[in-house]
Amino acid sequence: MEKIAHEITLFAEPVFRFGDFTVTNALFTSWVVVVIIIILSLALRFWLKEIPGKLQNIFEIMVEGALSLCDQVTSRRALSKKIFPLAISVFFFILINNWLGITPLGGFGILERGEEGLAFVPYLRGGTADVNTTMALAVMAVVGANIFGIMSVGIWKTFNKYVNLKALGQIFTKVRKDPTVLIVAPITFFVGLLEIISEFAKIASLSFRLFGNVFAGEVLLASMAALAAYVVPIPFLFLEILIGLIQALIFATLLVVYFTISATDHEHEESHEEGKLISV
Repeated sequence: MEKIAHEITLFAEPVFRFGDFTVTNALFTSWVVVVIIIILSLALRFWLKEIPGKLQNIFEIMVEGALSLCDQVTSRRALSKKIFPLAISVFFFILINNWLGITPLGGFGILERGEEGLAFVPYLRGGTADVNTTMALAVMAVVGANIFGIMSVGIWKTFNKYVNLKALGQIFTKVRKDPTVLIVAPITFFVGLLEIISEFAKIASLSFRLFGNVFAGEVLLASMAALAAYVVPIPFLFLEILIGLIQALIFATLLVVYFTISATDHEHEESHEEGKLISV
């Protein structure tokens, strides 16, 4: 009987083809997750009652707890209500993706003949185990935060956070009263340029942290299953379930942090602090 190999690869493996369009198992899993979220949302909306049932009560407790956690970051319920729908959607998308990749459903797949014989390719593989998915989520979070900042404080203040023309303008308006502005203003302008680099660093940090943890979990479970297929992998499976929850929570929390920072008017806060100092 020919041996069937199953190796965890860094890249997502193709499972379907529609003409020139290739569907990988990670992409297919992400589609399944979106369908699950849509069905669950519609079901909750359809069966929504003034007197909640058990399922509605569970979700209400979860939503209220998550919204309270969001308040701890934003410090404002009004701002939390604006950010929360996106944050909770991303949380569930990442969480279900993380968990689907380690469920027994991964045992369903196709056999492909390669150079070394038959290879098993699962239909379902956590979308977050593919760096393309985590990169897309990270870009969405960072770009979305800047768009939210433009909508909250205006395009000029958001632009000045990165290219601080106002700081350079102060050289000509304040140099007679405060000569130190010749040193402070260029430094402030340079710090703004560093903010642009930090935005790219956020994308790399968000995407590779999530991808690294989920992919490492898949490799760990595959390694344990190869050593002992029955009892040994079970503790590691529960560990990966916990890690999947933690990683989803970390990503959603950081998304809330980035949106909150972008929506904060730093100039208003600085002028408010200066006013307090003068009054003292």
